[in-house]
Amino acid sequence: MAVQSVRDSANARTVSRAEAKEEVLPGFAVAAIREEGRWRCARLEAEALVDLDTAITELRGLRSTGAVLGLLAVDDCFFVLLRPVPGGVSLMLSDAVAALDYDVAADVLDLLRVDLPPEDAGDDEPWPEGDMAIVADFGLPADELEVLAGEWELYPDEQLAAIGRRCGFADALAEVLNGN
Repeated sequence: MAVQSVRDSANARTVSRAEAKEEVLPGFAVAAIREEGRWRCARLEAEALVDLDTAITELRGLRSTGAVLGLLAVDDCFFVLLRPVPGGVSLMLSDAVAALDYDVAADVLDLLRVDLPPEDAGDDEPWPEGDMAIVADFGLPADELEVLAGEWELYPDEQLAAIGRRCGFADALAEVLNGN
């Protein structure tokens, strides 16, 4: 198994994937599952916020007959949408500039085969990358998702809640996030 590295900014060193479980980032990782016309949501392991492979593996392990969508809100900075598809995974990253500071965002860009943004891109507006049509079949067109990802004044959890409202899983997401 390949070793995934996670940046430990406090000590400026690289930690193994096993040690990544000890690193906790603020945010949440949730799966939204649609079966028989109804949505339900379930929390993913906290490690999914720092290890993209963990998020993908957990989503694939749900083995749903319907759609499965992963929602990662990372450190009040960005969000990631993941959707297992035959032969791979569809991905959307709300801000590619996050890849300069977060390994999970860099991993998304790597899977998308997109170069890291330049170091001075941090002051620019959000730079969404990936499949903007990832939830188009649930009622949120690609152009609207791109606009939502570019909303500076919204936190990632607010952006994901808006996506949930448009796609129909907002109540299920709120239940999971509120611990019900």
